[in-house]
Amino acid sequence: MAASLTLFLLPLFLSPFTSKSLAAAATTAGKCDGVFSDHHSSLQILHINSPCSPFRSTQPLSWEQTVHESQSKDHARFQYLSSLVAGRSVAPISSGQILQTSNYLVRVKVGTPPQVFLMAVDTSNDAAWVPCGGCTGCPSAVFSSEKSTSFSPVACNAVQCNQVPNTVCNSGSCNFNTTYGGSTIAANLSKDTFRLAADDIPGYTFSCIEKVTGASFPPQGLLGLGRGPLSLLSQTQSLYQSTFSYCLPSYKALNFSGSLRLGPIAQPKRIKYTPLLRNPRRSSLYYVNLLSIKVGKRIVDIPPSAFALNATTGAGTIIDSGTVYTRLVKTAYEAVKKEFRRRMGTATVSSLGGFDTCYTVPITIPSITLMFAGANVTLPQDNFLIHSSSSSTSCLAMAASPDNVNSVLNVIASFQQQNHRYLFDVSNNRLGISRENCS
Repeated sequence: MAASLTLFLLPLFLSPFTSKSLAAAATTAGKCDGVFSDHHSSLQILHINSPCSPFRSTQPLSWEQTVHESQSKDHARFQYLSSLVAGRSVAPISSGQILQTSNYLVRVKVGTPPQVFLMAVDTSNDAAWVPCGGCTGCPSAVFSSEKSTSFSPVACNAVQCNQVPNTVCNSGSCNFNTTYGGSTIAANLSKDTFRLAADDIPGYTFSCIEKVTGASFPPQGLLGLGRGPLSLLSQTQSLYQSTFSYCLPSYKALNFSGSLRLGPIAQPKRIKYTPLLRNPRRSSLYYVNLLSIKVGKRIVDIPPSAFALNATTGAGTIIDSGTVYTRLVKTAYEAVKKEFRRRMGTATVSSLGGFDTCYTVPITIPSITLMFAGANVTLPQDNFLIHSSSSSTSCLAMAASPDNVNSVLNVIASFQQQNHRYLFDVSNNRLGISRENCS
C-alpha cells in the first residue's frame, strides 16, 4: 500500500500577527470578502451581498452563510458553466487569516447540494481531507454526508483503498489511520462531488475524517495537490491535463485575492521554467534542481551535495505550499546565514523566537536570489524578512531543516512564494515561476 509522506515542518515560533490583529483581519475579511476581482481584466466585480452593494440583504449573515447561500442557489448555473470552461477554472485563494491558520485557503464545495469549506492547499499531500459529521476533535464546520445525495463510502476491495495507509475494514468500508504534522487522524475513504470554481468533479475520492488528535490539522480540511493517485492532479487528469498554477497572496491580504488556476488554458506565456524532478523515495513531492543561493551579488559557497537529489535518502529540494518558512539543510543554511550577516556589517544581530538572524530597523538589507536550473528568482524583502508584531525587529525568515527524518530536505516554502505565480506543468515535467502581485 502506498502511504503519503508526512512532513514534520511546522511553523516557527514567531508570528507576524498578534491575536488581536488576526481577529480584526478575520472580521474585516468577513465583511469585505464579497468583493471579487477578475484576474484577466482591469474591471472589478462586486458581489450582490457585499457590504458595498446596494442590493445586499438587510438580514445580517456571516460571511460563510452568505457564500453558502449564494452558491447553493447557483448550482444549476455552475453545472452549465462547467461545460463551457472546463480546463481553465480559477479558484480564489486567501491567506489563512480568516480561520487563524498559517495555511492558504481555497473554497471547495462538497456534496449535492453543495456544502462550502475553506480548505488548505497542500502540494505535499495527495488526498483531500474533510471533517465529517460526528467527528471527534473536529471544529464545528463539518460535512454532513447524510444530506448529500451523491455521497458514497469506498469499499474495502476498491483499488483506492490500497492507496491509503493503515487500512482497517469495518462493515465493508475502507477506514484508515494516518498522521499530519502533530495530528493523528482516523478517517474513512469516501466519494462525492467536488466543485472547484465552475467545475463539477463527480465521484471524487476523499478522506472523511472521523477523529483528530492534535491541533496542527487545518480546521476545515485540506485539498491535496501532490502527485499521488488520490491527488487533485491525478483524479482530474482528463479535465485539467496535469496542469495547475497558483499565486499566493501576502499573509497580510484580507481577502481571496490569490488564485488557483486549473488546467493549461490561460496560464502565463512569459514565465521562467525549471525542470520538475521526481524522487522515487518521495514520489508525491515536487522536486526541483536548486543549484545555489545568492546573497547580494555573491553566490554563497554551498557544497553541491547539500542540494543534490538522492533517491536513497529522499534528499533534494521541494516546492511546498504547506510549510510556512523555507528550510535548508544545515550546511546550506549556515552558509547563507553567514553571508547574510557578513553583508549586514557591524549591525547588531539578535534572535527572536525560532529565528536566529534578526536586526533592529532601519537597516540596509542585501537581496536574496534562489538559483534554479534555468531560472533565477530574486526575492523581494517581504518574501525573506519577517517583522515582529510588537517591536521594530526584522528577522531572516529561513531556518535549518529540523533534526529528524526530513533533515536532508530543502523546502522552498509559502512565505518565500508570496506574490509569485508557480505553474506546475507536470505533463511536461517543468515548473514555471514569475512575479505576480495577487495581494
